[in-house]
Amino acid sequence: MNLVIAEKPSVARSIAAVIGATEKQNGYWQGGGYLVSWCIGHLVSFAEAGQYDEKYCKWRYEDLPILPQPWQFIVPDEKKQQFEIVRALLNRPDVDSVTAATDAGREGELIFRFVYQLAGCTKPVKRLWISSMEDAAIREGFANLRPDSDYDALYQSALCRAKADWLVGINATRLFSVLYHKTLTVGRVQTPTLKMLVDRDAKILRFQKEKYYTVGIQSGSLKADSGRIASMDEANTLKATCAGTSAICTSIKRERKAEQPPKLYDLTALQREANRLFGFTAKQTLDYAQQLYEKKLLTYPRTDSQYLTEDMGQTAQHLVSDLLGLLSFAQGLDLTPEVGRVLNSKKVSDHHAILPTAEFVKQGFTGLAESECKLMNLVCSKLLCAIAAPHEYETVTAVFSCAGNEFTAKGKTVLVPGWKEIDQRFRSTLKADTEEEVLNTLPELAEGQSYSVVSDISEHFTSPPKAYTEDTLLSAMERAGSEDMPEEAERKGLGTPATRAAILEKLVQMGFVQRKGKQLVPTKDGINLAVVLPESLTSPALTAEWENRLTEIAKGNADPDEFMAEIEAQVRQLVKTYSCISADKQNLFQSERVVIGKCPRCGENIYEGKKNFYCGNRGCQFVMWKNDRFFEQRKKAFTPKIAAALLKNGKAKIKGLYSEKTGKTYDATVLLADTGSKYVNYRIATDSIM
Repeated sequence: MNLVIAEKPSVARSIAAVIGATEKQNGYWQGGGYLVSWCIGHLVSFAEAGQYDEKYCKWRYEDLPILPQPWQFIVPDEKKQQFEIVRALLNRPDVDSVTAATDAGREGELIFRFVYQLAGCTKPVKRLWISSMEDAAIREGFANLRPDSDYDALYQSALCRAKADWLVGINATRLFSVLYHKTLTVGRVQTPTLKMLVDRDAKILRFQKEKYYTVGIQSGSLKADSGRIASMDEANTLKATCAGTSAICTSIKRERKAEQPPKLYDLTALQREANRLFGFTAKQTLDYAQQLYEKKLLTYPRTDSQYLTEDMGQTAQHLVSDLLGLLSFAQGLDLTPEVGRVLNSKKVSDHHAILPTAEFVKQGFTGLAESECKLMNLVCSKLLCAIAAPHEYETVTAVFSCAGNEFTAKGKTVLVPGWKEIDQRFRSTLKADTEEEVLNTLPELAEGQSYSVVSDISEHFTSPPKAYTEDTLLSAMERAGSEDMPEEAERKGLGTPATRAAILEKLVQMGFVQRKGKQLVPTKDGINLAVVLPESLTSPALTAEWENRLTEIAKGNADPDEFMAEIEAQVRQLVKTYSCISADKQNLFQSERVVIGKCPRCGENIYEGKKNFYCGNRGCQFVMWKNDRFFEQRKKAFTPKIAAALLKNGKAKIKGLYSEKTGKTYDATVLLADTGSKYVNYRIATDSIM
């Protein structure tokens, strides 16, 4: 009996259906000589620090650094049931071999190995490596299984990455949280990403808007402009000089250019464009793509490649032909596919670029949610664009002399629409606002020709840098530090295509970044965190250095133990360097207290807390509790607005108080009746309107 272990239940179900394991059991499928079970993502994880020693349950500087030896593992409570099922299957006497069918990549290898090892299994393992959940791809994958030992070096690379992230994350997070008295999560990818947002925000804040002018001359439909002019006086002088004169065309430069078709989508490119066109967050795009993959309509989405392998030419050719009849915006399109442009096996790592599947061609958009339809249209249009002809156009640059000054006119004429015709057809179907290219066609011109002109002045302002959107930040993350990585590095930039979305979500959830429309903007805490951390943690250089080493480990050219020894040394040095900070800095992350009013007992400020409104004078002890029975009985929230009115005038007009006697609501004036006793008392004014 062969046991197949997939990464997710949906993937296991698809594999089981293809290999004949159609009998559903508790936590696995059975049949045809196979058992097919699944993990639930990371079924086994590194243990929390507290499992190594109870003292680590508290965060203290003197307990750092935490360097596990040996490493311990846990199965999260919510995943224990499935782990026990998989462990029992791995150790069943009738199971004589195992197939690792977790996602084909560094992390998928780690997920399988952790489960296999914690289960204490020693049975032979073979590896399934596929990029599509289509039946044909699964059958081909099972026909070409390889010994899992071929992937030992890949596993060592994954293990080193996971351990290093744990060591830096746990120790740096605890170190800076203890120093600044606030939970400050630090991560190898998260922290440099935050620093990019903070740096961009600083550039925007420092930006000084500058005014400048241009002088234009016009003759009929012909318009030409001067260069940038700093002062209005200079612009007025130039305009006056040109008034009533003629302009002579001194040169005409024509250039024929071609804009090559775009590449196919990898996950990051898909996330960027879906954000730009539909406003999807990176996480939403990944979720929708994963759903479509599990429905067999899309190939594996967590890819960093924008090419197909060279043996996929025929597949792509058939796919394009079928899509032309399926997509509404492609009806009547005259397209000669140039599939060879998207084939390059050397540029495909774990998985090829994202494609619609043959199953999608059969099913079409039937039964898909609107978000899934949008994403499928996006992927389909990109495939058609990628194999279409280049977009060819001619640019014309004409220079004119007027009163001894140069003016320039630029024009553009499309010669062959090529792939841009498909792109424009697709974009015309979108409800979203999309930018259309404005073409400026110049009239017939000849050198030496003279034109009577009129002149005018235009006022302009320099523009500040733009805040990051998920689109532009994903692009920046993808490029960050990549110049320091070798060409063959498995991962370039910050994070992986699959993890970048989660990093952005975590920054928002932790309160370091906030969304303003499509923009991502750092909060005050986010800015402070980026400022106080050392450059070694905020620069992409750390990730670049790690990926260099991990690539070599995956190729079998570097020693994993040596890499981990260096990581541990870096962690020790970090803890030693940041042993203490000044008293001023310790208050850097304290929340700004909101003043509600003045204390009726001592006159000090009253502040809002989580559960109460309290006096800033500790000796006073005046406090108004938000869950006071007076308000709870009347089913009214004790808001800051009510508290402020009571503190200012000793009374507050409140609407919608509930009466237990009548079961109805009423409006009344509430009085701050007694402030001298331990507990503040409230009552309804006798002259209230009932």
